[in-house]
Amino acid sequence: MAFIADRLGRIKPSPTNAAQGKFLEMKAAGKDVIGLAAGEPDMPTPDHIKEAAIAAIRNNDTKYTAVPGTPALREAICAKMKRDHGLEYKPNQAVVTSGGKQIIFNAMLATLNPGDEVIIPAPYWVSYPEMVMFGDGTPVIVNCPEETGFKLTPEALDRAITPKTKWLILNSPSNPTGAAYTHADLRGLCDVLLKHPHVYVLTDDMYEKLVYDDFKFATPAQVEPRLYDRTLTMNGVSKAYSMTGWRIGYACGPQNLISAMTTVQSQSTSNASSISQAASVAALNGPTDFIAKNVAIFKQRRDLIVSMLNQTKGIKCPRPEGAFYVYPSVAGTIGKKTPDGKVIKDDTDFVNYLLEAEGLSVVQGSAFGQGPAFRISYATNTELLEEAGRRIQRACAALT
Repeated sequence: MAFIADRLGRIKPSPTNAAQGKFLEMKAAGKDVIGLAAGEPDMPTPDHIKEAAIAAIRNNDTKYTAVPGTPALREAICAKMKRDHGLEYKPNQAVVTSGGKQIIFNAMLATLNPGDEVIIPAPYWVSYPEMVMFGDGTPVIVNCPEETGFKLTPEALDRAITPKTKWLILNSPSNPTGAAYTHADLRGLCDVLLKHPHVYVLTDDMYEKLVYDDFKFATPAQVEPRLYDRTLTMNGVSKAYSMTGWRIGYACGPQNLISAMTTVQSQSTSNASSISQAASVAALNGPTDFIAKNVAIFKQRRDLIVSMLNQTKGIKCPRPEGAFYVYPSVAGTIGKKTPDGKVIKDDTDFVNYLLEAEGLSVVQGSAFGQGPAFRISYATNTELLEEAGRRIQRACAALT
């Protein structure tokens, strides 16, 4: 009898974590490498947030909290949802987790039965299908090509829904493409969902504050109030507040769903860090002028890397509306040969070539369910990003 559980045979390790791990190993070995695989802002956590954490430690706020989060943080989350989206939630409709991933994991484990289907637009964040399968569900992948802006259309959603569909997972702005759904885009999807009352929506709004060019963010329950009782709206402090290591995610939704997710959490990690929760209260309730400054920096970086990629032989790069990723196509490099005679057969070959030839770590598009492409995170030093662009141009120019 095998010692390892059968369920692990259904899931794969995170490709983005693997790429970042390989980059860190090479860097530790003293190699000249640039890492653009991790989605992590290079800006520091703002001082007022750090001071709140220090104060929590000094005040001995270092004990267990309620499993779904401290009252102060859940109240701050509800105030944020009202302030930003006009959505009314009570604290018992909010839950705090150890990072955004745990929201999705808890939701899937709390709701899925064998045979239940979850619609996932592709390109998708690498963990969505794996978490669905871990929960004994079936991912239903719907390809969303560049021609649709990498976005799910109402027609494609309608075709994908079956009597077994339990969830639609929607991510806007998107990891990996940076594509963002307008109010009109969401209106079309909501109209389809209204026809299928058995389908719930998990909307991953982690990058909502990181949008560009006057884009107006909206979230499904805001666009269609009749979906309020069928929507789990998740977010976190990692991206907008430069708090990746603090590990705080949160979600608001129907009270019975939040209660079920809390039950799962009570038997796994229990509460998130009390210190990180105190810092997150300061983040959500405090000044946010730094966000606009960071967004302006990200926009400059986006424009820089998009321009450099579109001047690169064999690469075509759309300009994303949000997040801090670009998702260039490498279709023009497939079938070409590297200087040492290897043929680029797919985007994995291309990514490996960049790492070997130029010491550049990115993630292949196939990891996100749609290629041939690759993902670059431009949440990094601008000078490094420019150097990365030059290395990509050099590597592509060398293909024959």
